[in-house]
Amino acid sequence: MPQQTLYPRGTLKKIVKAHSNKPLSKNVDILIFLNYTLFLQDLMREASISAKQNRSGTRGGAGITARDVRKVREGVLRKYKG
Repeated sequence: MPQQTLYPRGTLKKIVKAHSNKPLSKNVDILIFLNYTLFLQDLMREASISAKQNRSGTRGGAGITARDVRKVREGVLRKYKG
């Protein structure tokens, strides 16, 4: 049975190439995927911190909400802008 990849490498390369109009290295798709994974990790960490701060006076909490993610989105995006 062939090994399944986490994402379609060829499709990702075609999309990036169409938007960049520059030559791409052989493993650029892997770097993009890893950067995306780090971005999501930071986004969720910041949203978690925000959620805990907002609910410090209440009992329990519903975990991370869409509102928490929207609240920290701009700051995390700024960090990854390149």
